[in-house]
Amino acid sequence: MEARKRFMSIDLTKLPDPPMPSYMFTLFSRDLFEKSKFKDYDSLLESKVSRSQARVSHLASILGNGNSIGANGNLMRPHIKHESKTADAKVPETTSTYYVNGEYVASFTIGGEQIKNYLLIDTGSDLIWWQCKPCTEGGCYNQADPIYAAPNSGTYEKLDCVAKSESCFTSNLIRCDQRTRECIYDVTYADKRRTKGWIAGDVITFVLDQNQERILFGCGRDQTSGDGSFGPEYAGIAGLGRRVLTSGYSLPSQFEADIMSMCLPGLHSESATISFHTTPFDNSISAELLPNPAYPNFYFVNLYKVFINEREIPLNPSIAIESGCVVDTGTVITNFPRDIYNVFRDTFRQEVQDLTLVDNPTPGAFDTCYNVDPGVVPNFPIVRMHFSGQNPNNMVLLTHQQVVTYFHGLYCLAFHAWDEGFTILGNYQLQGIGLTFNTAENTLSFQLNVCD
Repeated sequence: MEARKRFMSIDLTKLPDPPMPSYMFTLFSRDLFEKSKFKDYDSLLESKVSRSQARVSHLASILGNGNSIGANGNLMRPHIKHESKTADAKVPETTSTYYVNGEYVASFTIGGEQIKNYLLIDTGSDLIWWQCKPCTEGGCYNQADPIYAAPNSGTYEKLDCVAKSESCFTSNLIRCDQRTRECIYDVTYADKRRTKGWIAGDVITFVLDQNQERILFGCGRDQTSGDGSFGPEYAGIAGLGRRVLTSGYSLPSQFEADIMSMCLPGLHSESATISFHTTPFDNSISAELLPNPAYPNFYFVNLYKVFINEREIPLNPSIAIESGCVVDTGTVITNFPRDIYNVFRDTFRQEVQDLTLVDNPTPGAFDTCYNVDPGVVPNFPIVRMHFSGQNPNNMVLLTHQQVVTYFHGLYCLAFHAWDEGFTILGNYQLQGIGLTFNTAENTLSFQLNVCD
């Protein structure tokens, strides 16, 4: 409780954001920037869980119906007889594949003037964009930090899509206007927020060593023509989708970085880091990154076994081997296929012997919650997730803070069920773990308990 009070009282003007060396950024929880909108931590967490459920529904509409997504964002849908049970709405053929629900924020120093902006980051998307003056009339939303002004940056250059056609990755989101020679992008996110502009180039500066890296980005000139609105806390969105060798705008693709490492800030943490090309974490625990040409921006791994304490939860072999498990930092709570979750939940309840299970806890959030008397330190089961069929030590051990969450005065099992045939590994279970995505060796490594 004290940690929550401290978190809610953090002064945003005093966030630790020291100068970073090349290819390293400071990483913050989105909640730090939005906590002032909520009366208390419970209402903040309720909003966070709701966002996660909306993202899961969107992922179901993309991944659950046999769709395929090109590296440049194209969504290709086959004719199918049955739609996803989880998705609330069908996805039209021209929809964006993106859901603007990054749960983490990174600080960037942008352009020749070295403007400092905060961008939401998302491992499930490819495009990076930020607001860009001059806007169309009424096209820029109110932004807390200074808006990047292209004419003021001596390093800015609009992409000429005719002369440099190889850099304008055309798709249903991006096209080359032969008349103006502009590489136009137009993205409508699943929640109806929209950004339009053109692809341009400029530098981001790593302040500690003053190294500058030139990248292509969406120069967002109209963010107000959609049915939703972006928050003033952020200047845009940085896609961290899996590196592709051609036609990718994500930061790993543009940095040509086979290695991306991050430590996700915990619910009560102030900051952490994300870096490219190098990692401070070891690779003794690792999972194989599964190649999936249909979904090149996503990170799939095999999940072979799950235990609660010493009791194994049976997994359908086809789920472990064929469908895989998506590691998604934009999803908060891990989602198991419903039949697996039911066994997982029932086993968890059997392992919790001395606490009172609450009937009908808060609707729509969690289904397994416990009353704990004041002053009592509860002892909940551990969860082990194995990512290798051969090495029993190649597993992630989840303890109390990653297995349960404190919500409206109750301790609740922090896992969900959904109606798809694979698992989503969410960021709540990954907090405090050092992650290394290595697309050259096709591994995702975990170092436990190395960050707050």
